[in-house]
Amino acid sequence: MLEANGIHNLVLDSASIQVSRRARHVKTDRTDAEGLIRVLMALHRGETKACSVARVPTPKEEDAKRLHRSREKLVRDRVRQTNRIKGLLSQQGIRHINPTRKDWTSALKNLRTRDGRPFPNLLMAEIRREAKLLAIVEKMLADVNEQIAKRARMPRLRKRKFERFPLPIASQLLRLKGIGPTFATILATEVFYRKFDNRRQVASYAGLTPTPYNSGSRQRDQGISKAGNARARHYAVELAWMWLKHQPDSALTNWFTRRVDGAKGRIRKIALVAVARKLLVALWRFLETGLIPDGAVLKTLKR
Repeated sequence: MLEANGIHNLVLDSASIQVSRRARHVKTDRTDAEGLIRVLMALHRGETKACSVARVPTPKEEDAKRLHRSREKLVRDRVRQTNRIKGLLSQQGIRHINPTRKDWTSALKNLRTRDGRPFPNLLMAEIRREAKLLAIVEKMLADVNEQIAKRARMPRLRKRKFERFPLPIASQLLRLKGIGPTFATILATEVFYRKFDNRRQVASYAGLTPTPYNSGSRQRDQGISKAGNARARHYAVELAWMWLKHQPDSALTNWFTRRVDGAKGRIRKIALVAVARKLLVALWRFLETGLIPDGAVLKTLKR
């Protein structure tokens, strides 16, 4: 509303503003306003470290995120319903029925408890109600997956030009082997919808940057910052696993293999997070300049 009325405004990250570390310090609206003015003056003088300015997405950019976020909710609902049905069946010692399989409800006919008693009528009615809810969730999830696939489709060659799709960034990411419609849509709407000046900003946005602690004789690694977009960080790590599987000859996979050298557990997880950071940067360069990640394989384009 302010921008529409010609009022320029900045949204500042409150955690990036330095404050007094005394146990007791003055805090009033007046002192807070004066402190913000000093921060803004420093920012306009060119002191970029004075604070961090948040980039507020446009309503269209925010609306584009709704589809895959709705998918996340439906996946959680499916897991909840599946576990609920399994729990009800386990009360009577039934563990061979898997609600994730097709036509699993046919196994409920003439079902008896583990000790041979007739299955309780009211409990069976409750299970069938839960089965109906599970079917609704699965149908909605299938519809959302279909919409995601339509929004981010593999580009086709036509007159030596790519066709235009609703999410061109996702369509470009789909060219890389190992990246499907869901990952392409999430990266396109959560990360690469905005512009980054350098690779450090890409890693910082996902909270994958290291946070060393070096003071005097004390030196230790505090891990990654975990600041920024938590959803982007989560899917970047998941994509790293897929990249190692589907791009075995890429430079990133070879780097991971050399660094891990057969190790398991914590060392392997730390190296995978590093792969996620490098992969995000490589995908950013691929989108900005067309530079294919070293050793990566592209999918075959259909004509």
